[in-house]
Amino acid sequence: MGSKLYEIGRFINADSLIRYIEERRHEDGGYCFVSVLDDTNVNDTYYAIKIYDLLGLEIPEKERTVEFLERAIQPQTAVVAIAMAFEGLAMLGAADVAMEHIDIVFTKYNPLEGKFAVGLGGSEEFGTATPLEATYWVVKAFKAIGYGFSADERDAIRTFVMRFRNGNGYGVKGPTTTMTYQAIHTLRALGYRPPKSPHFRNCELCGDWGGFTEVPYSLPPYLEPTFYAARGLELQGETPGCPRRHIWFIRQLQNPNGGFRRSLELGISNFQNTYRALAVLDFMKRYL
Repeated sequence: MGSKLYEIGRFINADSLIRYIEERRHEDGGYCFVSVLDDTNVNDTYYAIKIYDLLGLEIPEKERTVEFLERAIQPQTAVVAIAMAFEGLAMLGAADVAMEHIDIVFTKYNPLEGKFAVGLGGSEEFGTATPLEATYWVVKAFKAIGYGFSADERDAIRTFVMRFRNGNGYGVKGPTTTMTYQAIHTLRALGYRPPKSPHFRNCELCGDWGGFTEVPYSLPPYLEPTFYAARGLELQGETPGCPRRHIWFIRQLQNPNGGFRRSLELGISNFQNTYRALAVLDFMKRYL
């Protein structure tokens, strides 16, 4: 058992977690969070790679997974999914494979041409990807494969991101945890140093709850804002106010099949939720 898996196993059922992931790997090298379906996809495959990487475990038959991700990079593929495939390839030691297909991204996302929202397609958070979300994923993926934006491209992206500045965070009608993190991460990845935002702390729930919310002074907590807030605090060099309570919150989200749901209410497991839960645990346990 890997050391990271052992550490996290202090808080959750690690054996059922590993079974949950392994049983959902398919012959084509991809993953599907519903084990009985052969509908492998980039999203689940990306998060399976992230889970194995976080736990310090070798991904099984990674050559097949490299081939699966490369096949998924097509002109009709949504830009967020292409970015996930690129980052996944980089984590599997195949950044050069991603580089061979970089031109496809620029048909959909080209800051010098004002293209921030061409063929956005599927989203992680909102049903249809927002231009800011697409920017976050593309910048993150390009950094992972070692592609450097030009000075003009960086400036164009920064100008675009700053259009979402809203009060002490980033958002459309008001600052949200997700968009604030995505904006700050993007700016920092491009070499800028935006001021720290108090938004993440304003969304922290201690007391009876644990976790974080999307906007301040609201309930209940969900896994998505908890993940992005934890990432935001880490990015800004800040510490959580009640790590034990946040760990309690995450522990309640593990389902009997080993995966994690998004809220304290009933819900199904998926790979995205499972990775985010593990990432929050990994961050919070540093402060015990």
